[in-house]
Amino acid sequence: MDQTHTSFTGISIQVSLSGYSFKVASPQEIRQSDWMGAERLFTTPEFQRRYDRVEISLLTPKVALVPDVFFNPDSVRKALSEVVALEETDKVEWVEVPDFSSVLLFSNSIGESLSRVLAQTVLPASGNPVRVLPELYYLLSLLEAIQDYNKIVASWMDGWLHLVIAQGKTLRLANVFQAPDFTTAEYFLFLAMKRLQLNPEVSTVCFHTPLSPDAEMSLYRYFKSVVQL
Repeated sequence: MDQTHTSFTGISIQVSLSGYSFKVASPQEIRQSDWMGAERLFTTPEFQRRYDRVEISLLTPKVALVPDVFFNPDSVRKALSEVVALEETDKVEWVEVPDFSSVLLFSNSIGESLSRVLAQTVLPASGNPVRVLPELYYLLSLLEAIQDYNKIVASWMDGWLHLVIAQGKTLRLANVFQAPDFTTAEYFLFLAMKRLQLNPEVSTVCFHTPLSPDAEMSLYRYFKSVVQL
């Protein structure tokens, strides 16, 4: 795992229905917050400045990754509705994932407004609000920096497990599972690994969302290593 410090100042923020967490990276340090409630938004000092890079992810379960050869921008809603339940008022979007020759279809309409407030509050140096993208998009982008052959990256919050698995440069899985508790999240994680014939004992699992001490200890019982990104 490449843990080298970055040469610029950036902030990445993860948002879900229950709140948010963030990580600030600078030449001097890398700091990650715990999961925080929305009531702390305007008193968080890290949100009162501008950054070279700003990333805001929303842990939306309304996502689907499709090969770019099958992508049709005129049928995004139809394609996404075949995989997830969409309301008529849900806004649908898409973003390219060129590293895997794919397109991520998604809807950020999950009944929250925090991500939009953050996008207007935490700005890059240009002053232009960044686009809020799904957590799954950022999990996919993290794979390249992982040196292990088995690359397992996950996030869990508010009843959903977001999981991507790759071997070398080959993406094996990118999906979201309904998991009301961490035990259920572990069940889907191990089920996916079993179906892909991956051995946890020789694999490192990486979590992008904060892990409680109990959750981290539980994962250590099965995996070679546990890393919080």
